[in-house]
Amino acid sequence: MSEETTEVLENETTEVGTPTKKAPKTIARLEEEGDIAADYLEGLLDIADLDGDIDIDVENDRASLAIVGGKLRHLVGQEGEVLDAIQELTRLAVQTATGDRSRLMLDIDGFRSGRRKELTALAEKMAEQAKTTGASIKLDPMNAFERKIIHDTIQTLGLSSESDGEDPNRFVVIYPA
Repeated sequence: MSEETTEVLENETTEVGTPTKKAPKTIARLEEEGDIAADYLEGLLDIADLDGDIDIDVENDRASLAIVGGKLRHLVGQEGEVLDAIQELTRLAVQTATGDRSRLMLDIDGFRSGRRKELTALAEKMAEQAKTTGASIKLDPMNAFERKIIHDTIQTLGLSSESDGEDPNRFVVIYPA
């Protein structure tokens, strides 16, 4: 696969309702999603009369945006719930403009990057505990973003994990070697 494409594959439904695969999204397409999302977010910031700069990037096969500067903590919410809602609205704006589902990731005021560090440390600690005790470890419920960080870290450490339960109470179980 060339450097111009990524491995992002999304499901599409044919006229008879059977799933098919779409072509991988190109870097250019992901950058376009980032630009559309940035325009949408700039509009929201203007409406709310808030200052903030929007950084756009492509990482992990998705558009990634960060709003930095200004006093934006209230746009995150206590546990990121407002951030999650803004991210979903932004994804819908991109989908409306492009016709394709977006997997973009939004960070505001460094919340997700800080949370990523916390969760990586938690996964490392719990992996060590699973190795030491030989028992599986059940973590508290987490959203999809948080579970993915745990799963990725556990996989890097050579252990296995899986998600269990139903949203919003879905959680990760870490298994010893």
